[in-house]
Amino acid sequence: MTFKAPDSLSEQIAHYLAERIIRGELKPAERIQEQKVTQALNVSRGSVREALLILERRHLVTILPRRGAQVTALNEHNVRSLCTLMSELYILLGNAVASAPRSEAELAPFLVIQQRLHAASARQDIKAFVEESFAVMRAAYPFANNPYLQETVENLQPAMSRTYYLALDQRKANMNDFLVLFAQLLEAVVGGDLPRIREVLTQYCERSCTLVLSSLVAG
Repeated sequence: MTFKAPDSLSEQIAHYLAERIIRGELKPAERIQEQKVTQALNVSRGSVREALLILERRHLVTILPRRGAQVTALNEHNVRSLCTLMSELYILLGNAVASAPRSEAELAPFLVIQQRLHAASARQDIKAFVEESFAVMRAAYPFANNPYLQETVENLQPAMSRTYYLALDQRKANMNDFLVLFAQLLEAVVGGDLPRIREVLTQYCERSCTLVLSSLVAG
């Protein structure tokens, strides 16, 4: 496999490994050997090390002294901690869109994403559905205009994608549930209803957390 610009080589390697972790091809606590990745992808060892540092920042791997990198654990404490934090970050983004002056044209990207979510659900395309779910957050970034919030969400997004994928793959979660949530959320955002935004997102994140934990037990 050969990687090319425009993304940096280390970012491309990180993305490749992240996809394998998110899909469960690389298991929790599994060691990622630099030499094997170097040979498999025909890249330098330095680029692989940089990629692993990126994945550590994104909470998909843990780098241990003298033991190298291994896939982070998925346990109850980690899942609950992640869901609690992401719930508040989602609310911040939702409130930013609801509170900002906005035209119909500025809200159009959310409607396009909603259509793509429905299409992915109809195809039962888990990978596309998870990606589109996070496209919602990225569409909200310009309204928030907060680089620190954006950086935090981006670094946590792969770990959250991993939990969503697990729940959907094991049929513990249902895509239609998210579609209902998104419709409710859009209605609250358009109406500028901040308490409703918090209510919808809090309930959804609590339910998602329960479903992910159920998937862990089943796995």
